[in-house]
Amino acid sequence: MKVLLIGSGGREHALAWKIAQSPLLDELYAAPGNPGIADHATLVSLDVEDHATVIAFAREKAIDFVVVGPEAPLVAGLADDLRAAGIATFGPSKAAAQLEGSKGFTKDLCARYDIPTGAYQRFKTAEPAKQYVREQGAPIVIKADGLAAGKGVTVAMSEAEALAAIDDCFDGAFGAAGAEVVVEAFLDGEEASFFCLSDGKTALALATAQDHKRVGDGDTGPNTGGMGAYSPAPVMTPAMVERTMKEIIEPTISGMAKDGNPFSGVFFAGLMITAKGPELIEYNVRFGDPECQVLMMRLKSDLLPILYATATGTLDKVEAEWRDDAALTVVLASKGYPGAYDKNTPIAHIPDASEEAKVFHAGTALKDGRLVATGGRVLNVTAFGKNVTEAQARAYALAAKVEWENGFCRRDIGWQAVAREKV
Repeated sequence: MKVLLIGSGGREHALAWKIAQSPLLDELYAAPGNPGIADHATLVSLDVEDHATVIAFAREKAIDFVVVGPEAPLVAGLADDLRAAGIATFGPSKAAAQLEGSKGFTKDLCARYDIPTGAYQRFKTAEPAKQYVREQGAPIVIKADGLAAGKGVTVAMSEAEALAAIDDCFDGAFGAAGAEVVVEAFLDGEEASFFCLSDGKTALALATAQDHKRVGDGDTGPNTGGMGAYSPAPVMTPAMVERTMKEIIEPTISGMAKDGNPFSGVFFAGLMITAKGPELIEYNVRFGDPECQVLMMRLKSDLLPILYATATGTLDKVEAEWRDDAALTVVLASKGYPGAYDKNTPIAHIPDASEEAKVFHAGTALKDGRLVATGGRVLNVTAFGKNVTEAQARAYALAAKVEWENGFCRRDIGWQAVAREKV
């Protein structure tokens, strides 16, 4: 099978690494890819926003299957155009990708189909949103409606912080993503990530993870795209997974189909496990980043036929088998992230991978033959362990061998699970 992978981040490096292990694979291309992905795939400098160019390349190379990694091309309808051209594609339609592309769309779906989530209101101007905040009080959550690279959410612990977050959205801090704002109730509990594939009718539960959104140790500082993650999530017991499937995933699949937007791809459900059970914070319609890195490390099964079955409506014919071990990833980011940071800083050394640990590239490039950091989140140092404590120790030991002066990381990824394991 000839496969084209769309994307250039740490998630796509993990997908490329796993797809490349498949005996079904004849050739793997990645557009645009990164220096880490180049170890597994032929890199192609395609403009993925130009759908006609992507289709022309797929036809020229006789591509059998396209895997779309990031959310932006899905929200822009790339999967629709590829499928219309007769090319099997992993990823939801533009209409179904609204689950991530519009926070308000998802909240309205939850309201229609009794999917547990926090109470909310949608606003197109600042003053009514502020009035709602004053009525509800803090803590409260302010979200830019559209795609904001994981940074459009403020969990406001004071009324003043909430009002400032509303101003940020409507003043253009998140571009077009902030043209509408969703204000929702603060949910108290423990966060978890749940991943499940759907071909529009069948659901295949994958695995659980927990990520660390805040930039600083102890979950302090501003939200980021994610500073690290581990899998499995201890809070997601078999009973909690069963409830999540019945109360959240299955009603979403049937609701999307009823609304004329059947969902084919991966559900990444951001959950809050409250005293009442699982409640939906938000949906993403692609694998998480950095959650994908720990999922791919733990997946024993061949990934390629699972993704292909999702894309071709045959998900009931496959299953996914997982390693019992824990996996943990630590994000090395550019100093200053999620604010301003220097670009093109040199990375002098990345340690070799072993069976138990690997460094995935996220925001890297080759400039004049040297590896440089081009993004905010740059490397994902990922390791196995018999438990999270061991995986954490191995990941940080490997991270210490990375030579990059402009990099930093949180030092406490996995702290909740480590604390549980000590007890």
